Amino acid sequence: MGNGPEMDFSAPPDAEGISGVLTPEDAFVAAVNTCIMLMFLWSCERLKIKLQAYECRAEGIKQIEFDHTELFSQIRLFPRISVVAGEEAADRVKSRILRALKSAQKYSLVANSIKSVIKIEPIIEVTQ
Repeated sequence: MGNGPEMDFSAPPDAEGISGVLTPEDAFVAAVNTCIMLMFLWSCERLKIKLQAYECRAEGIKQIEFDHTELFSQIRLFPRISVVAGEEAADRVKSRILRALKSAQKYSLVANSIKSVIKIEPIIEVTQ
């Protein structure tokens, strides 16, 4: 695909890398987070959800195997989602948001391309 800006990368500081520089591990977790976010925005459009705000914190859970290889066993996403319900009941809106999140994960190219378990733990705020 090859698009996007050039960026500086380093190994993590605990592996003799440079502090404050993006690591491949950071980019991996960010790629999952960003791809799911973009698919969520797409899902909200399709489901006519009146999205007000979306921000998401992400973390990767690293596992070290017996042979000292490492992998991300889990990627956890913590989106904070604000929506306007309008005339719709808040419970129904929350249900549609959860549907949009499932759809986002299902159709995310990056999420479908990794073996890590992805857990999404949303906080949903509905206003009238």
